[in-house]
Amino acid sequence: MEAIQLAFLVILAMGMPANGQLKTGFYFSSCPKVENIVRSTVASHFNKDPSVAPGLLRLHFHDCFVQGCDGSVMISGSASERTAFANLGLRGFEVIDDAKEQLEALCPGVVSCADILALAARDAVDLSDGPSWSVPTGRRDGRVSLASQVSNLPSPLDSIPVQLQKFAAKGLDDHDLVTLVGAHTIGQTSCRFMSYRLYNFTSTGNSDPTINPSFLSQLQTICPKNDDGSQRIALDKDSQTNFDVSFFKNVRDGNGVLESDQRLWGDQETRRIVQNYAGNIRGLLGFRFDYEFSKAMVKMGAIEVKTGYQGEIRKVCSKVN
Repeated sequence: MEAIQLAFLVILAMGMPANGQLKTGFYFSSCPKVENIVRSTVASHFNKDPSVAPGLLRLHFHDCFVQGCDGSVMISGSASERTAFANLGLRGFEVIDDAKEQLEALCPGVVSCADILALAARDAVDLSDGPSWSVPTGRRDGRVSLASQVSNLPSPLDSIPVQLQKFAAKGLDDHDLVTLVGAHTIGQTSCRFMSYRLYNFTSTGNSDPTINPSFLSQLQTICPKNDDGSQRIALDKDSQTNFDVSFFKNVRDGNGVLESDQRLWGDQETRRIVQNYAGNIRGLLGFRFDYEFSKAMVKMGAIEVKTGYQGEIRKVCSKVN
């Protein structure tokens, strides 16, 4: 009997992440259809509205940078992370809720919201003609979500040293920074987050001199002076629905939309990384970025994760059990 109990404990331990680590195929026995269900759910929403892809990617990023990748960004409440100004434009919650409802019916209390989000972000990139990768799973859901903790999220106004500092605080380096910002190859932003570059940069009454003059006129047409700033603008002017390296070519050519994106070209070290991705030869026709982005996403997806008996497995992603 003792031998049987010992064998059971060994098998159980094999299915648990060791030393707080995640593992690929964590749900192989407990919920083997998890990845298929998440993929089909994301594809269903994507086919109706491709703009949900950058929404899911951003949702995962915002989750990981506040208390780690624990799904806390999905918790509703009067002072939760979702209510912070930086998170007011987040999208894709309905996709995660849809997948969660299906998984709870099939494998109740097994798959975390944090893992669903990590898988959905991967599938969103893949469906946008980007790379795919194996997502280590085993995250547990956090029980705390506070808007006051969102201040450490990277901002469009951040200088390169501040961006590097915020990424370093999460165990990410300058290469990770440039690579993950490359996610801006899909999606849009609001004029309110960049119109100051067009008309009153640093309170001079002039435009940001780093903007390509021909692109400046395009931006001013989309974002008129004294407008309410609600107009949407593509972060990648050439291919906002395709996951590719044109974002880096835009930064190289002075066509970055956000100030923080364009500043990547003004720093010697981050410029070198941008050049490696933007060049056809150095960038290996986009394969370099695809490979490095996959690695950076796995690295980001492991930030301060809760595993083992930490946290919980939420029944509904928008509220703690």
